[in-house]
Amino acid sequence: MGSRFLPSPTFLRAILLALIALWISPELVLAKHAGRTRHYKFDIKLQNVTRLCQTKSIVTVNGQLPGPRIIAREGDRLVIKVVNHVQHNITIHWHGVRQLRSGWADGPAYITQCPIQTGQVYVYNFTLTGQRGTLFWHAHISWLRATLYGPLVILPKRHASYPFPQPEKEFPIIFGEWWKVDTEKMINQAMNTGSAPNLSDAFTINGLPGPLYNCSAKDTFKLKVKPGKTYLLRLINAALNDELFFSIANHTLTVVEADAVYVKPFKTHTVLITPGQTTNVLLRTKSKSPNATFIMAARPYATGPATFDNTTATGLLEYENPSVSKAKNKNKKLQLLKPVLPQFNDTSFATKFSNKIRSLNSAKFPAKVPKTVDRRFFFTVGLGIIQCSQNQTCPNNTMVAASINNVSFVQPSTALLQAHFFNKSKGVYTTDFPANPLVKFNYTGNPPSNIMMSTGTKVVVLPFNASVELVLQDTSIIGAESHPLHLHGFNFFVLAQGFGNFDPKKDPAKFNVVDPAERNTIGVPSGGWVAIRFLADNPGVWFMHCHLEVHTSWGLKMAWVVQDGKGPKQKLPPPPSDLPKC
Repeated sequence: MGSRFLPSPTFLRAILLALIALWISPELVLAKHAGRTRHYKFDIKLQNVTRLCQTKSIVTVNGQLPGPRIIAREGDRLVIKVVNHVQHNITIHWHGVRQLRSGWADGPAYITQCPIQTGQVYVYNFTLTGQRGTLFWHAHISWLRATLYGPLVILPKRHASYPFPQPEKEFPIIFGEWWKVDTEKMINQAMNTGSAPNLSDAFTINGLPGPLYNCSAKDTFKLKVKPGKTYLLRLINAALNDELFFSIANHTLTVVEADAVYVKPFKTHTVLITPGQTTNVLLRTKSKSPNATFIMAARPYATGPATFDNTTATGLLEYENPSVSKAKNKNKKLQLLKPVLPQFNDTSFATKFSNKIRSLNSAKFPAKVPKTVDRRFFFTVGLGIIQCSQNQTCPNNTMVAASINNVSFVQPSTALLQAHFFNKSKGVYTTDFPANPLVKFNYTGNPPSNIMMSTGTKVVVLPFNASVELVLQDTSIIGAESHPLHLHGFNFFVLAQGFGNFDPKKDPAKFNVVDPAERNTIGVPSGGWVAIRFLADNPGVWFMHCHLEVHTSWGLKMAWVVQDGKGPKQKLPPPPSDLPKC
């Protein structure tokens, strides 16, 4: 009778398996959520490329323009081996990647690393934590990003869906800027003589300028679509010096993401995108194949006093007509329809568009806006003049330059992050970057008589986890202009923007702390201001600069040093053994 109560071998095995599962379940859970490691190799090499009737040798990744697309999922680790086969020093920046505790992989030259010299190798190793969407990578030294750039697509985790209709297909559309001259020789000459660098000769869509330029009909990007479908276009502005309007003739675009953060969807005919920004849009095609081809066009939004490249890059949206044979389709003459873009200086459109971008702020994707503020800063951004050095040949011994709080940043010869990490900042940088302008003036009114700026390698030091509120104020010195400011290592919340001078008494009442846009790059309005907040939860040294390359060259940049926290997960690990030396 007692044998009835003896557990069977099957039952014992089940109990044992259950116990083992309980014992290893934390690892199982981790394995389920831990991402894959994805390996890429970037060979930096010269490639002959012909555009605008002219062939020139350009610096590329793997001989491609744009460079290779990196695709990963949220939570994945990327290991990217960069081998430098060219005579230029190289670094690569993974634009918009948070780089949590991996600042050694961020990429700006002389900020987080010394450049990769000719014949040298550096492996960028980082994890994509808590981010999904469209970002991009580009060179972050001198003007090499003119040809060294490509998409970085972070898909949601496996089995996670988009918070918008699943698209039929996804296409990266990356805007670039093209010069006939050698951009490195050009910027070096401009900096030596204190003159402005040449304007670009063309804009490009996925590396192609399109038929409005000489000899470029064959160099036209074509997007082939089917009727009645939804497509996701991943728009990236990798141009150097121009904010761009983008539109597709007779089609509406639905904005669903900005800077790899989901936004409340809104419809528009035109997208405004500054250098450094990314925007995901849904394109719903017409229900039947129309007897037309639709032009997509990108051209500048320009607010500054200087001349600009007033040309237009175009591509084609072509419908596949399944009912017509390919031969017939080829011979069929289709109507060509053009989009209507805003005027080059349409600041009213720019403001309205920017204000429409709001965080989704759903239960799944909340907007974690810091509600309290530990440190407040007021930074002026704009132009001025500086004294030329002895090695320069400037007329009047002065040149136009750019600054934040009247400090034009001087690039160090040692990387700031190494100097900070090893406590060797003496002679490399100082920690006295002004929290407010040292001289107050009517920032957007008549400029002061003295427009001379100071120079230095100055940083702001922040304690770990400090919440920061920063007002960026454009100035009218030499001319008011929109400045797309990019912050490395963080996303920030865009609380409000306005025109004229920021009023610390009245303007904070307008701050949106519920569902503000969360971005890594924001256009400071021409003759206006923008207020942002971010949490300094990422130890390291983080660059902040204007993403118009000419202004970066002129010194419109600075760095934040975020100290280590107390916990082990709040400290920056030591540098990798292959970190390049200066």
